[in-house]
Formats: sequence, C-alpha cells, structure tokens
Amino acid sequence: MTTNGDDRLLVHAYVDGELDPANARALATRIEQDPGLAAERDRIEALQRALRTQFPLAAPPAGLRERIERAAGLRRAPPRPTWAALAASVSVALMLGGGSTFFALAPRGDAMADALVADHIRALMAPQPADVASSDRHTVKPWFNGRIPESPRVVDLAKQEFPLVGGRIDVIGRQPMPVLVYGHRKHVISLTAVPAPGKLDATPAARTIEGYHLLAWTDGGTTYWAVSDLAAADLAHFAELFRTTPSEQ
Repeated sequence: MTTNGDDRLLVHAYVDGELDPANARALATRIEQDPGLAAERDRIEALQRALRTQFPLAAPPAGLRERIERAAGLRRAPPRPTWAALAASVSVALMLGGGSTFFALAPRGDAMADALVADHIRALMAPQPADVASSDRHTVKPWFNGRIPESPRVVDLAKQEFPLVGGRIDVIGRQPMPVLVYGHRKHVISLTAVPAPGKLDATPAARTIEGYHLLAWTDGGTTYWAVSDLAAADLAHFAELFRTTPSEQ
C-alpha cells in the first residue's frame, strides 16, 4: 500500500510519542497491517538511533537554566522593598494564570535557534529534506493548506541560483511550523516562518551554532529563521533576495 505524506507525518508523531493514547493505538493497528507504514516506522527509528549515536546528548550550555527561568518569569529577582516584591508576585501570578503562559514558555532566542538547528540536521539525515519535494511554489504553498493555520510566503529564486526544493513541517514547542527548503549548489537552506503578530520588522541578525549559520529577521508579522552550512555571506545574500523578491513574479 502506498504511504502518503499525511501518513508519514502521523508515523513520525507516533514514534516521537506525540499522539494521544487512542490515536496511538489506532495507528499501531494500521502499522501492523500496512507494510509501508511499518517500513516508515522502522526507518524513523533507525534514524533516531543514528542521531543518538552521531550526536550524543551533551551537557546543556552554561546559563541555559537561568535563561529558561527568566523567560518563564520564574527567575527570582534581586531583593527589593516589600511592596515591590508583592507587586511582582501578583504580576507573575496573573501571567501564569492567563493565556500568555504559552507565549512565556514557547521557545525563543537561544532555545529557538538550538531547536531549528536540530531540526535542520534531522532533515539532512532523512532520505530527502522536504515532505513535499517540488521546485514549483504553486505546488509547495498549497501543500501547507489544512496542515497549518496559514501557508508561508514562497518566492521563486531559481534564477538567482537558490532554487526551491520543497517544504516540510517541523514541530517546535509543540507547535507545527512551516519550513521552506531551498538549495544552493550542494547546500540546503531551511527557512522557518514563525508567526509574530504585532512584532516590529527587523533586519537580519546572524549567529552560528555548531558550524551552522543562522539568520533571523521579522517582516510583516512573521519572523523568518534561515539555517544552513552555507557560507555566511551566501546565506546573507539568500536572505536579502527572499526579503526583496515579490511573491508573484
């Protein structure tokens, strides 16, 4: 039986333990009856074993716990007058009790960058770095419909030697994020579009993690993260082209 893209995503979620018990049992039954699904499960598990072997867990970076606690509002503030401490406690209680809890705990900054690099590496180790493989933006953009709330902006940069390879969905902070995959010579670029309503536009900011270059910028309520082992200057050129090229050409 042919395994489609939706089935592959479900198997990924099953292996990662992201399905609820009822759906996990239902998919386990399907896997037992479908050789294609069973083969996909075996492939993912083999990939995870390879990742654990090639990229063993390392000690977290110094200061990571402090950054997480500060982002979550759990970092203890320096001593201050009693009235100020009481006001701060009330503010924290209101934040943790309200709808902003998710945004306070969602990956951002260094945590987001680390997660994006890890997802990029996983994509490179997969048979192909995209769930939908196509150089046609009119194929890639509609593929996201129904899988995420809003399809990302897609531009054709083939004439500038950055051809579209396809698209995929990565799960970051338990939220599905659209990822556009571009190529340049023998290099792969993962471009993740993260909704950022109300955030001011910002020009690209660069950083490097374990040899991978990252560029992040905000445009029109979306923060874009480009990740690649491409030379930093070439990645900056890609970002400039993506930012300035119209979606419809």
